[in-house]
Amino acid sequence: MLHRFLGILLSLSTVNLIPSVWVALGKSRKRAFQVPHTQKPNPIFEAYSYCNIPNHTEQAWEGHSPVDYKLLSVQVMIRHGDRYPLYSIPKTKRPAIDCTLSISRQPSHPLLNSFINHMGKGGQGHWKPPLGSVSRLPSHSACEIGELTQTGVVQHLYNGQLLHHAYKQHSLLPTDWSPRQVWVETTGRSRTLQSGLAFLYGFLPNFDWSKLNVHHQWSTLFCGSACDCPARNRYLEDEQRRQYQFRLANDNLDRTYTDMARTLGLPTRELRAANPIDSLLCHLCHGLSFPCVPSGNGGTGGCLTMAQFAVIQQQQLDDEVDRTRVGLYHKYATLAMYPYLNRTAAKMERVAKASRAGRKSRVGGEEVFTLSSAHDVTMAPLLSALGLEDARFPRFAARIVFELWKSPSVIQGQTKKRAREGDKSNVTDGDLFLRVLYNGEDVTFHTTFCHSHDHYMNQPLCPLENFLTFVRRDMFSIVNATSYKEACYRQSG
Repeated sequence: MLHRFLGILLSLSTVNLIPSVWVALGKSRKRAFQVPHTQKPNPIFEAYSYCNIPNHTEQAWEGHSPVDYKLLSVQVMIRHGDRYPLYSIPKTKRPAIDCTLSISRQPSHPLLNSFINHMGKGGQGHWKPPLGSVSRLPSHSACEIGELTQTGVVQHLYNGQLLHHAYKQHSLLPTDWSPRQVWVETTGRSRTLQSGLAFLYGFLPNFDWSKLNVHHQWSTLFCGSACDCPARNRYLEDEQRRQYQFRLANDNLDRTYTDMARTLGLPTRELRAANPIDSLLCHLCHGLSFPCVPSGNGGTGGCLTMAQFAVIQQQQLDDEVDRTRVGLYHKYATLAMYPYLNRTAAKMERVAKASRAGRKSRVGGEEVFTLSSAHDVTMAPLLSALGLEDARFPRFAARIVFELWKSPSVIQGQTKKRAREGDKSNVTDGDLFLRVLYNGEDVTFHTTFCHSHDHYMNQPLCPLENFLTFVRRDMFSIVNATSYKEACYRQSG
């Protein structure tokens, strides 16, 4: 029954679109952005989009560039794939989902069997504590709370394979890549570790375990040693209060929770605390009927309905609009994601310097490919910090990609001139360009740092210098500061 909704909604999917700005390639694009705020998005369609049911026909725009540009590095952040719910609805049966992997069960993938076998050799890898003790495959016939499902594994096998094909023509990594050239990091949750490994296997099939170092990020913000930021915490507390008040003011949501609680025989506050949307999304994504309960035990009995689900989902969509309007979340996100963005910028600079003619490379090379396996609470603030406020909330197996490109004018036209002038470097800030992609769509010119760049007259890419200036200085203007330290520790008021 639920999947009939999908067919209807997908046939209407072209209604909820906004134009893309990437014109240099001259092709129609998938849309990573929500409906303009003058139109209300369909909550059920948005929920199915969030499920991200694996689709091997997906097109993506990673690796596309003007002719003769050289790809220098790629940095990817992914959200983990489809998982079992983190919350259960009291008095209902848990969704019956098998979290073992089987090539005979759908959805599947041509690489699934070899992936399972390859994970058995993972003891040869180098795991930063505590990752060595985390299972490399989901393995419970009755899924445990928050466990990655087979759908989640398949989503990232597709993601990795998609980027493998996108970048193989650019020779991003040599066949004999060194441990230094590939950086993989993940939080300590099994769903992020397993998602990262599935992505990596799709991207580098049968990779050499002995060369792989897997790094641990203890914070979901990937802030490393720069996590201490009192102002960030204050903005988050203010944002949570806004969210609570906004939810409290929604009479339709309150009536819906009351009706659901009456059906189940629960106090309304207990149902709210159980976060039913998480479990209902799992039922929707896996084609399962919504939970039903018999009458008695203080409840009227019956089934939770699609209409009730739609009310809760619509409230979350409305909350995202209000969140953007108020702006507290954007301030939180800016401080939350600065450490990650600063590391991203530093890696790009090191790769750019290493690409200069006549420069002696470090032994083992630079980190030309980075994979960060994260959560929605990582990716959502990253989107906001980049200025992508209207982007869809990160679906299961969402990805954000940063590509660093070098202009062909440097590679071909200016090298000899500089050599004559005695300049050994053949790369300047004006020769380096950045692309940002979200779920395969080029969103570079939606970002704060390149929104007003004149990409029609000059290069159809964003100058790297725009991004570096944004990260090192301009992004703090939203909190009236010029540095991370000042923004974090300045006394409020």
